[in-house]
Amino acid sequence: MTTDTPARLLQLLSLLQTPREWPGGELSERLGVSRRTVRRDIDRLRELGYPVQASKGADGGYRLVAGKAMPPLVLDDEEAVAIAVGLRAGAGHALAGVDEASVRALAKLEQVLPTRLRHRVATLQAATTPLTSGDGASIAPETLTVMASTVAGRERLRFAYQAKDGTESRRLTEPYQLVSTGRRWYLVAYDLDRADWRTFRVDRVREPFATGARFPPRELPTGSAAEYLRRSIQGGQASEYEFDVVFQGPLESVAARLPAGMGQPVEDGEGTCRLRGSTSDPVEWLAVRLAMVGCEFSVRAPGELVEHVRELGGRLTRASGATEAHAEPGAGL
Repeated sequence: MTTDTPARLLQLLSLLQTPREWPGGELSERLGVSRRTVRRDIDRLRELGYPVQASKGADGGYRLVAGKAMPPLVLDDEEAVAIAVGLRAGAGHALAGVDEASVRALAKLEQVLPTRLRHRVATLQAATTPLTSGDGASIAPETLTVMASTVAGRERLRFAYQAKDGTESRRLTEPYQLVSTGRRWYLVAYDLDRADWRTFRVDRVREPFATGARFPPRELPTGSAAEYLRRSIQGGQASEYEFDVVFQGPLESVAARLPAGMGQPVEDGEGTCRLRGSTSDPVEWLAVRLAMVGCEFSVRAPGELVEHVRELGGRLTRASGATEAHAEPGAGL
């Protein structure tokens, strides 16, 4: 019999989070208490915001249903490990749909994981290799979780950083937000030593350390961290250019295989679709990503991309040992 009321409530909640209906008699036996105590505990859970639904009948059943808000979850060891491994695998690569919210969830989970489960998570991840659609550098999940916790807590962050030219430095920052571009993670932060806003590629960050020092929020020069990052990236690269590509494939299939941030194709006839957009990414990267969609396509613009696709097609043909075919105008693969 469970005499500790908080412990009994947690045990009851864990049972109810299993997707089934629990007869009152079975809950009474599982918990070692009377049915009256079960009813009283159910009322306590409802007061805490858990939507417990009761069914009428001889035995009267209970089940947890969807409510207006997300209540706290109780996870067993296997469930906690599975979720942590999944979040770690996604957080280590800047994949579409894996944004700062996912990293915050991982940070919260790892903060409360017991040591024995933390070791299991690390061991399992070290023994597996994820196959991802992103081509950016992988990142240690611990790096992201430390950063996410300092962003959420408005806590100064210190780290070692390697610039593009290989220069090493130590940075003390007031982190503002993490941003995923679909290829890489970036940190937008106020650099205290340089007294200005900066963006940092997270895969170049080493030894992140939360100092514990709190800071009042500063006003970002732009409306959002994503906009600030976009302007920062464009400032160090060539200007954006527009592209126009026609795919010989169904819209749904092409859209599912396009990298994040490239835009959405539209139907352009029976069995074909068209993608128009703009990017500041190198044409070499764009040509390879278009080829990886996995269907025939032709580039209408810009001319530089047409030329690079033609060169890439010839290079791949020669590598296969086949005879290079004559390219049609508006090069395609």
